[in-house]
Amino acid sequence: MNPDLTALRGLHLPPAGGSVLQGEIIAAIAVGFAAALIVGLARLLQARMRATVRRAALNGLKDTSGLDPEARLTAQARLLRRVVRTLSGDEAATVRGTAWAATLDRTFSTDFFSRGAGQVLVEGLYRRPAAADLIAIDSELARLFSRIRG
Repeated sequence: MNPDLTALRGLHLPPAGGSVLQGEIIAAIAVGFAAALIVGLARLLQARMRATVRRAALNGLKDTSGLDPEARLTAQARLLRRVVRTLSGDEAATVRGTAWAATLDRTFSTDFFSRGAGQVLVEGLYRRPAAADLIAIDSELARLFSRIRG
């Protein structure tokens, strides 16, 4: 039972340019590619910005190391305000007191500022100078700043 293949007609491609569907498919592919490119560039720029923030925060922290204890804590508190303003916006950087400690803890995913030695950076700047563990504060801030990601 071999069919007779001589009766079959040849293959024909659809006429070129006659189909609107092909144009729509090409347009959809182009739009999808452009959207993927835009999303990729946005993520790359965001990652670079975070890396720059991390680098600037670590450099700012290093710059405070030569200051006397009171000026050092003040400079570190100002640095924290700048970092939070960059990462979370102006509104987050303007809060005070326990709300500021909560903002810092939320920003850096820690409890260092509400329960740890970082409390001195939140409320201790306006009190009488106490014996703050500057080495512990420096090392913890360096650890927190190095964890800033994009």
